[in-house]
Amino acid sequence: MSARVGNSATDAEVTTAECDPRWTVRPSPVRPVIADGAVFTIGSGGFATRATPEESGETTPGVLAAGVFAGAGTEQRLLEGPVWTRLDLSEDPVAEFVLDLRDGVLHRRGTDGEGTFRSLRFACAQRPGVTAMRVIADARPGPPLRAPAAQEGVRAEFEQVLSMGATAETRCLRIESPVGAMVAAAAQRTAEGALERVAAFTVDSAERTGAGRAMRELHRAWDHGFDELLAAHRATWAQRWSEVGIDLPDDPETELAVRYALFQLWCNADAHGESAVGARGVSGSGYRGHVFWDADVFVLPALASMDPAAAAAMVAYRRNRLGAARVRARDEGRDGARFPWESAADGTDVTPRSGFLGGTAVPILTGTQEEHITADIAWAADYYAEWTGACDYLETDGRDLLTETARYWASRIRVGADGRGHIDAVIGPDEYHETVDDNAYTNVMARWNLRRAALLSPRNAMEAAEFASWRDSAERLVDGMGADGRYEQFRGYYDLEPLTAAEIGGAPVAADVLLGQARVAGAQLIKQPDVLMLHQLVPDEVVPDSLATNLDYYGPRTTHGSSLSPATMACLLARAGRPDEALEMLEPALRMDLDDRSAMTAGGLHVATMGGVWQAVLTGFAGVRVRAGVLSIRPALPARWPRLGLAFRCLGRRIRLDLTEQRVGVVTDGPIPVAVGDAEPVVVSGEMVRALSRRDLP
Repeated sequence: MSARVGNSATDAEVTTAECDPRWTVRPSPVRPVIADGAVFTIGSGGFATRATPEESGETTPGVLAAGVFAGAGTEQRLLEGPVWTRLDLSEDPVAEFVLDLRDGVLHRRGTDGEGTFRSLRFACAQRPGVTAMRVIADARPGPPLRAPAAQEGVRAEFEQVLSMGATAETRCLRIESPVGAMVAAAAQRTAEGALERVAAFTVDSAERTGAGRAMRELHRAWDHGFDELLAAHRATWAQRWSEVGIDLPDDPETELAVRYALFQLWCNADAHGESAVGARGVSGSGYRGHVFWDADVFVLPALASMDPAAAAAMVAYRRNRLGAARVRARDEGRDGARFPWESAADGTDVTPRSGFLGGTAVPILTGTQEEHITADIAWAADYYAEWTGACDYLETDGRDLLTETARYWASRIRVGADGRGHIDAVIGPDEYHETVDDNAYTNVMARWNLRRAALLSPRNAMEAAEFASWRDSAERLVDGMGADGRYEQFRGYYDLEPLTAAEIGGAPVAADVLLGQARVAGAQLIKQPDVLMLHQLVPDEVVPDSLATNLDYYGPRTTHGSSLSPATMACLLARAGRPDEALEMLEPALRMDLDDRSAMTAGGLHVATMGGVWQAVLTGFAGVRVRAGVLSIRPALPARWPRLGLAFRCLGRRIRLDLTEQRVGVVTDGPIPVAVGDAEPVVVSGEMVRALSRRDLP
């Protein structure tokens, strides 16, 4: 039967009051409609639903789940799960999506052939994997679950369902591939003139217990009713925003973009068990859902300050795949563990071996040469432990992530005739230059990895001797530092054609597409920060006060050919005491998906860019660091920001900062050591206000 509104209370609930523009994302005239599916993604518990209109028919994409794949080898891709939002409408409505970030609710408003069209959907923040939708329209809803479009090697199978009462229609659907499976159970009914639909999703295993779990979770949610689910969902989002967020009234556009980044980081991460955060999260199928260094270096640090359990789940994903990393190292004649550049279901390397650049077929060497990811993963585990105050983690569960990666580097280093250590034939973060020797980023990160692992408590005399050998290997490694305070990006870099981004039209630009791979390989143009990433990740491992010199040299040579680049550079500019330049640099990252700057948002959101945005604000402009159990603050605010308010989590506490050019205000829910600028740490319990002097600034 058709559902049509006849109750003003229901209509008010679906439409909601007009959303506050400081918390609302709407369609944009500069963003193509095709990108809206990703931009308006909603998710929880590692499951996400893209914003496809309810009437999209057979083209409606299924739900995506973190770490659930189909296919084999390099062709592994995220599995499309059941479709729960599709309706059989009598006439396609003229309607637009409106995303309320504060409530975590996606609205769609407009008209159809019979009058008003309203829909409201959300992914229950308090019940991971549960979704709900209410629709007022001239609709014959059809079944509450449908299979997605056919996928090679994937099977859809309907299961028996629990009875949800005489007025409810139910369905349970299992989507299975040889390497992963997802199950959803859903129920729907027409009540007070509106269609209500609730679905529960779960990841399944070979034991096929998923259907039972999904149906039990559906039954519990259904018993609460739609209105109660919505109220609890809103309360959970209110709690989130009270603990993590930004208050920037003098720059509402930046404020909204940062809030959107935080919202989507929550939607695309999972705080339960392990979390495989792909390059596009679960907002789209870009990069097939493979997990890169982006997750460890850009997303995890952001989540550590937002939701420590979600950061821990990311570390667990890597730790659970140490076995595959050990096998790869052994197969290559090395010790320890070497992690893959692209990872999917089981931690084996799924990096493609060839691709296209500007229509020309080219080999892809990142899978064999971009080895720095092994140190990046160790760094991420250490960052999680440092930031959250999980002091014992690296001596217990996380220990192998440090020791096995250190063993790899110890076996990877070549000692030359001069007694110095070298790492040959690698690719650094700047992927324009391949098969280079002594890439500064790779060498210094390997050195950090060796030194950090050697700080662990040895368990026996043999391990103590091994740790001593790691310290020796670290000391031997060359790092490219010159007498002028610059790190040479790799051996021979200074001999390349001295091109800058301005000389080829300015950044951002994909220089390898514009000039060709051979020309770029012979020039000093770089894709994204490489040497400069060391100042971002391991500032204590580089020569003191070398940031400004390297920014001045490498900044003009950076083309920002990667979406990761602008936020990183903005963070470093702020740390270098150049906040106005930093804010200008941050703008492309803020608008990356909201304006579809890369023309690639349709394939999914740039979740690592979003992580970079939050890092730029928190650790760049606010100057927040955590070292040895102390929260340090050294702000650098641009002229457009007379005041910056931030809320975040660290060291087991909930922190609020109120920053101006003259003072720092700190509010904490428990005692925590705090250092402002160069001042000695003091334990703050409750509230502290401290005036800033010039020496406290970068």
